[in-house]
Amino acid sequence: MIRFLLVYLSIYPLVHYYAFRKIKKAFPLGRIATLCISLFMATMIAAPIMVRLAERAGIETGARFWAYASFSWMGLLFLFISLAAALDLITLAIQAGEKMLKRKLCQTPISPRQVLALQAILVFALYSYGLFEAGDIRLEHLEIVSPKISASTGRIRIAQISDVHLGLIIREARLKRIIARMEEARPDILVATGDLVDGQLNHLTTETSLLGAVKPRLGKFAITGNHEFYAGLQDALAFTKAAGFTMLRHQGMVIGTINFVGVDDPAVKSIGKEHAASEHELLAAMPKENFTVLLKHRPDIAPESLGLFDLQLSGHTHKGQIFPFNLLTWFFYPQRGGRVTQLNSGLLYLSRGTGTWGPPIRFLAPPEVTIIDLVPGK
Repeated sequence: MIRFLLVYLSIYPLVHYYAFRKIKKAFPLGRIATLCISLFMATMIAAPIMVRLAERAGIETGARFWAYASFSWMGLLFLFISLAAALDLITLAIQAGEKMLKRKLCQTPISPRQVLALQAILVFALYSYGLFEAGDIRLEHLEIVSPKISASTGRIRIAQISDVHLGLIIREARLKRIIARMEEARPDILVATGDLVDGQLNHLTTETSLLGAVKPRLGKFAITGNHEFYAGLQDALAFTKAAGFTMLRHQGMVIGTINFVGVDDPAVKSIGKEHAASEHELLAAMPKENFTVLLKHRPDIAPESLGLFDLQLSGHTHKGQIFPFNLLTWFFYPQRGGRVTQLNSGLLYLSRGTGTWGPPIRFLAPPEVTIIDLVPGK
């Protein structure tokens, strides 16, 4: 968390400065206007930190207000910066072309004020669509045929949710929509692959009951993501168990002819703990004749584990959540969100995530509930 805070305080103020320079270029600002804009931006930089402090102090109403305000601003700012940076690159390319060709390529220049106005209109339009997309929870279907699924057992349907981020912004209304979409498919098993929660959990009693009422016939399983540790591990575990999930913390469990192995997120190291058994040892100990599902929050592939699982279910990346942030997540995790990756042995499915983190929008990364059908066959 300290590392994240340092990165945040290193980058976010620079982003605001870039936006401030764009505004100042379009509008000559006097001393009072400069001071007001500077104070607003300083408040928005500090607000996400204050939200977490207020939340921990139990000031929920104030924390929710500032969460919506600061994270909505963050989404608007990210869209604006993306457009402005793209326009700057295009401008540089045109200027370079003009120097090479020694002639003007753009004969109808637009004033900085007009450019800023057009960008603002487009940003608000994209943000409005992003709110719609964040609520447009999709069912993604995946069918896997395997001889390890016995004909007598028949099809086993698994529903995966990931990165719901229940907290100040994702609440009862969104959770009801997630559950409704999931129950359309009537899964036999429900798995939550980390980041079910986001912050303090003492105000999520309704959400606990809603999740607790979901009772697939073969059970519900969950693993930790990084946010379970940020929220407070013991509270996160208590919430997840109260919601009816069996926590798999570096543990394996056999359900019929299916092995489920769940591993903790690497954030477990932040509380100074290591597990005695490695991922490889956990997988190696499971019955080899069974179909093995590895639940792992981050889509990291451990080479020593290849050949020991048939399907890895992961999340964490949100597919970037807001384009073009997916280019950055792709740099760290080259697997494509919402797609199956064929490994040397086995498959990996990376969920785009079911909720949102930070800005309450999604752009070109719609949320999903994943339905995986395990079918007997060759």
